[in-house]
Amino acid sequence: MIPVHLLLLVVSAGLKTESTSVSSEDSTGQMYITVFVENIASFHPISSKNKLYVICLFDNTTVEITSPVKQISETLSAGEVKMIEYDASLELKRSEISNIALMVKSTQRIAVHMVSAKNTSVQSALVRPNDKLGTKYYVPPVPPIKRTTNSVSANVTERQPFRLIILNTDQKNEVTVEAQTAQTVFLNPHEVAQIFITDNTYRTVTANHPITVIFGHTCAIRHNCTCGLLYTMVPPANDDMLKFYIPTVFAEGAETETSVLLSSRGSSKIQTFNPNSLLVEIAGTAILFRPGLLLSLIPETDFAACYVINTLTDVNNLAVILVHKDHTGGVHIGNSPLVNPEWKSLPGTDYVSSKVKLSSNKYVIWHSFAKMAVYFQGGKEDYLIGNPAPVLGTSPDFRGCAVSPESVKIGDVANSWQESVQYCKNQGMELVSFLDANHQSQIYDKIEQAKEASLLEVWIGMRSSSRNLSWYWLNKHPVNETDLAGHKLGDPEEGQCVIMSTEREKDFSWSNRECCEKACPVCYRPPTFFPI
Repeated sequence: MIPVHLLLLVVSAGLKTESTSVSSEDSTGQMYITVFVENIASFHPISSKNKLYVICLFDNTTVEITSPVKQISETLSAGEVKMIEYDASLELKRSEISNIALMVKSTQRIAVHMVSAKNTSVQSALVRPNDKLGTKYYVPPVPPIKRTTNSVSANVTERQPFRLIILNTDQKNEVTVEAQTAQTVFLNPHEVAQIFITDNTYRTVTANHPITVIFGHTCAIRHNCTCGLLYTMVPPANDDMLKFYIPTVFAEGAETETSVLLSSRGSSKIQTFNPNSLLVEIAGTAILFRPGLLLSLIPETDFAACYVINTLTDVNNLAVILVHKDHTGGVHIGNSPLVNPEWKSLPGTDYVSSKVKLSSNKYVIWHSFAKMAVYFQGGKEDYLIGNPAPVLGTSPDFRGCAVSPESVKIGDVANSWQESVQYCKNQGMELVSFLDANHQSQIYDKIEQAKEASLLEVWIGMRSSSRNLSWYWLNKHPVNETDLAGHKLGDPEEGQCVIMSTEREKDFSWSNRECCEKACPVCYRPPTFFPI
């Protein structure tokens, strides 16, 4: 099992239809840029222990990590987690413009998260891949923090202004922070800009090319006059109306000090946490704040099927799982269903949440038939950290965590069974064979989503042997009585190839036909699963 943090939990040209059941984005990519922000103060005597985690999805993946202090190149296997530790030499200092960014590049998709730590000043973050960055960001309002924001002073660590940190990707870029007075910076590839936020004027950040935007403070007051690092990765602007559900676990012990920072086109506001109203709807960004924590909430549109958490040493690790109340039975950790979870209802919604204690290891949290949200939460008595857990797969599968989901395509040409087999091979696929009743049900749903209304029958990958007339699957999976139950297969001499109805009213029934009859094929590509 792999270590992980606390979690909360097409139509294609050339083919008639295709279904992979993917809509939300995962957290994976092949190029990343990130930075370790200044923690407490650059002159602080305690050493930093900053860590970058790379999670490998596929075998034989070469990962290159480049920074001003070291270059690393390694080939990783599926399920492997590579941790690289950096000291304060790779932390941002006070420079307005610097080139201290860290770049990650891989030959196949990976996920990346990071931890900044200096004694008890700790923060964790999920890193967004470059191809999922944006050119526009809505900046959250600065939360009121006693002894930090009520008397701002550049000369006192805990009273310095909040900062925007802007990381440029691989092209020269013009970036503008729009407020009452606009501020424009010009960045070379991989440069980093820091901009102080000295008031709570509404702000947006726009750029000609994709950027990363980080919002936070080097040492905001938490409790008992202690301060610590506070930051979050700001998600790209989204002008669609989104639903954000708030897991109550993140407000425990600080309900009166918790709020939600909301920002959208033209406005921003701070909404007081209300335990009886845990749904926020906004065409923009929602970030939960409590002393010591800024947490980007996951919109319902980005719920996914599989997450991974790498637990941290010397902290209490939790997974926070958020799921529809009717879908709790499909949640798994590793190879097993969730054991004795305590689900708490989110008032006014159909969702429930649960926190799950994690020990030292990597944890894969996945759902067999629906989507959910999962967050990591960690910390000790004197600090709390958290972030959205890395998403490895968006498409539910009853067999596990599908990092590349199964693909179902219905061909646009009606041919014989033999020609249909070749047609699917030409697409890099196979005529569909079923593994069991669960697989049948999963494929039936995808066929129903993908097919045109006029399509009534399709070839599948079953036929009888010309030698002994026994039925067999093309993928060599054994045929059992369960496969044949409820279907009307007659004497193989009356037809050696199997055709399937696409109508749910007919229970997707099978029948045997002459192999030379014409029908469209159901082509299939199996999924790739993350090791559990």
